[in-house]
Amino acid sequence: MLRPCLSVRPRRIRRGTALTLTLATVLATGAAAGSWHAGHTAHPRPRPIAATGTRTADRAAVEKAAAEAMAAGKSGAQAAAEVVSRSGDRWSTIYTAGEFEDFQRQLDGDYVGVGLWLRQARGGRMEVSRVRSGGPADRAGTARGDRLLAIDGRPVRGRPVTEVVALLRGDGTVGRGRVGTPVKLAFQRGARKWTATVRRARLRSQDVTTDRPAGASGPVRIRVGAFTKGSGAAIRDAVRAAPRGAGLLLDLRGNTGGLVDEATAAASAFLDGGLVATYDVHGRQRALYAGGGGNTRVPLVVLVDGGTMSAAELLAGALQDRGRAVVVGAPTFGKGSVQMPSTLPDGSVAELTVGHYRTPAGRTVDGHGITPDLSVDDGATARAVTVLSGLGTGA
Repeated sequence: MLRPCLSVRPRRIRRGTALTLTLATVLATGAAAGSWHAGHTAHPRPRPIAATGTRTADRAAVEKAAAEAMAAGKSGAQAAAEVVSRSGDRWSTIYTAGEFEDFQRQLDGDYVGVGLWLRQARGGRMEVSRVRSGGPADRAGTARGDRLLAIDGRPVRGRPVTEVVALLRGDGTVGRGRVGTPVKLAFQRGARKWTATVRRARLRSQDVTTDRPAGASGPVRIRVGAFTKGSGAAIRDAVRAAPRGAGLLLDLRGNTGGLVDEATAAASAFLDGGLVATYDVHGRQRALYAGGGGNTRVPLVVLVDGGTMSAAELLAGALQDRGRAVVVGAPTFGKGSVQMPSTLPDGSVAELTVGHYRTPAGRTVDGHGITPDLSVDDGATARAVTVLSGLGTGA
């Protein structure tokens, strides 16, 4: 059975060039830097992937180009990538077999990186928003609030966050981006500037975390960085563990998406069955439903921003349409078209756009995003806590 996967993932256009990350980190608050990487094996699982953009690459043309190139002794993947590039489809892409396998691994929660979360501050500055405990950056003394100035001597100020992450990973450089390879980082903390050389490591993502931003008597915040394997169950566990009478903040800011099965499981933590979303594949309509037994009484506010994408938008839209949550923050990214992976004759993988998904009320997410019930640019968490105080205890 096909398992939809709605996420922003690495896009490879030409073999031998840098693997470009497309909004795979924070646009506003943060996502795991270095969490998208390349790997190795040859049998991709066919799962739809969400994307954005109205132009689509023609599957027949892609497969024909790959076959003709192979018959001529050339790279089928290269030829297929050129067809995709000319089509103007922003999100369709060609992976080598190894790259696609590593993409699957990242959705299972594994990544190669240094354990930094970044956000782009004012003036284009790169700021560390979180450091993975025990990771390479943590061992080097990096702390939240540090400014990242350069990577391997290349200044990062003003660069898109996606490029900064690509530099952290070493994508596109022979022998780089692998476990154990070094990367030299330059930081600033106040007036102090220093450099540290760390080695990339294989890490397990921590995509679901909880805290209480307003103190011990306040609501529980459940942060979800991405919908990787097991995140749905982790969210349900966090809901069940929340003290009786405490409201919940579901923080999806900076969430780049992931496995739609996990986003649906997350919806099931707050709903007692019912529609979560619909999507189409080559014109055939399909539906996603929540499981039964979710907590339908606990007050819930969902935090979103411009970095909330794909499966995260699907979840926010479902909870909003079903009247289950108040959505607070900034309009989301608007990424909701579906791609389907298929294997080309040389073992590479083509992911081409085949349809779109919609919220329970029939709203199209692609190109539109989710509009919050309460739009807040600054201080969204504090406003969300205030909203929760007016929703009662749900007891």
